[in-house]
Amino acid sequence: MTSTDRQKGLLQFLQQSPSPFHAVANMATLLDAAGFQRLDSSNSWSLDKNSRYYVSRNDSALIAFKTGVGDLPDSGFRIAGAHTDSPCLKIKPHADVFSQGYAQLGVEVYGGALLHPWFDRDLSIAGRVNYQNADGSLASILVDLKDPVGFIPSLAIHLDRTANEGRAINKQKELPPILLQLDEDEKFNFEDYLLEYLQTELGCFDADAILSHELLLYDTQAPALVGLRKQFISSARLDNLLSCFVALHALIEGKDETASVLVCNDHEEVGSVSASGAEGPFLKSVLQRMLESEDKAGGSSAASFDRAIQNSVLLSVDNAHGVHPNFSDKHDSAHSPKLNAGPVIKINANQRYASNSESIALLKSICNRLDIGHQSFVMRSDMGCGSTIGPITSALLGISTVDIGIASFAMHSIRESAGAEDVESMGTLIQAFFER
Repeated sequence: MTSTDRQKGLLQFLQQSPSPFHAVANMATLLDAAGFQRLDSSNSWSLDKNSRYYVSRNDSALIAFKTGVGDLPDSGFRIAGAHTDSPCLKIKPHADVFSQGYAQLGVEVYGGALLHPWFDRDLSIAGRVNYQNADGSLASILVDLKDPVGFIPSLAIHLDRTANEGRAINKQKELPPILLQLDEDEKFNFEDYLLEYLQTELGCFDADAILSHELLLYDTQAPALVGLRKQFISSARLDNLLSCFVALHALIEGKDETASVLVCNDHEEVGSVSASGAEGPFLKSVLQRMLESEDKAGGSSAASFDRAIQNSVLLSVDNAHGVHPNFSDKHDSAHSPKLNAGPVIKINANQRYASNSESIALLKSICNRLDIGHQSFVMRSDMGCGSTIGPITSALLGISTVDIGIASFAMHSIRESAGAEDVESMGTLIQAFFER
């Protein structure tokens, strides 16, 4: 895949993945086309060496892997990890809100969203809907309305003269989007609307009742290459679907001889404590089953698992903070990554990132061999630091880990930016790591 094709593919992937559920479905489609065999966690597995497989959990997390040709306890795993979720506004279970003749939706803030950019955007709705058929059977389906169906209007400056002076946003009162203006005595029910949409637009003719949903709002503005020289990518959900896409293609395009694994967890933005999050058992269970399938005679012992882990390395791939030209004082001057200047190694003395000198040396050796530029990020000592799935996964498995990412602007905004050239350099680095 050429650099141009990779960028176009990324933009398409971002556009078609408005929710973690859609991201996993799209990754599964790419894996199917690349000859990966889908597995079911509820069934027994019989894995062949030098083969390709993947498995999903909750439709929102995915692990794809190659079994390689070596003995797993001796060769270990090469693992890249990312996450499928992004900060957003999620629709509440009982969503209907009515005020001044307008039908609105009650929403809850998911993760550490930057809220001001959500105002005055053309918003749509996507996610998963669970419903009951007329015969009593249960089913679920992915929904993406695609069209702009709502907006959150700002209050005019004439009615709030302090709006540009750091006014706080009341998450309960000020974020419900407007869907429509009702006629006098007109009734609207969001679940009734969803049911009709399933029946008429998605062909779920037997759908009888909406039972639950996990739906979120998203910006309908399409991803794009921006700047006078198209040097930047601008899109929603770059954190962290950018990493998911780049690592997925590195896995697909890499050689099959090494036992290489891609894990894309859900719920990283809210702490990772879930069955599909990094603090859950998903990754460990898949690695154990890979070992068990290799040792068909007696199963995998704790000792062989530990041996494999000690011979393994994890790349935790999540976006990094590029130095903002208007706010350069928010960075440590010696650790100020720039966009389009190569992968960023993320370091924190308090283990908010899991990089250590050993894992950093390994990563730098790969970059130096391939002539890939690399940068370092350390948060200012007088500011708090975010985290990733890296420390969580490293602690749960006991695996050597390095946190890396592509430098970006406006992290956790409704629209983020990153360097277009970094997509290629990060992909090259991860593929070389998988093949090592």
